[in-house]
Amino acid sequence: MVDKIKKSEDEWKKLLSPEKFRVLREKGTERPFTGKLLRNKKYGKYVCGACGNPLFSSDTKFDSGSGWPSFYDVVRKDAVELKNDASLGMNRIEVVCNRCGSHLGHVFDDGPRPTNKRYCINSLSIDFKKE
Repeated sequence: MVDKIKKSEDEWKKLLSPEKFRVLREKGTERPFTGKLLRNKKYGKYVCGACGNPLFSSDTKFDSGSGWPSFYDVVRKDAVELKNDASLGMNRIEVVCNRCGSHLGHVFDDGPRPTNKRYCINSLSIDFKKE
């Protein structure tokens, strides 16, 4: 069970850089192939850039060629929440942190086995913790 964090948008604005706030709280997207974690090959965990909730492991990271860090599974099923997203004239599944509600990216059904999922995540929405 994930302990929820409730903060006002003003509180988040004080805690996050303007770039992180735009992606995490305003559902923005960084440009493809620009994220600092795209080519990270180190062993560790990827956590929410707003609240530190563990989300993904380096064990499930793969190069999807999409321009954003991609993972085929989450560290725990309750780490993220999936929401329907019909913005920009497309039907997609948004991935949000289940602890603080921050926007992480989207998930698609074109990933590798064993899940066939591709969690396409903004580098600005996650931090890396080396193990």
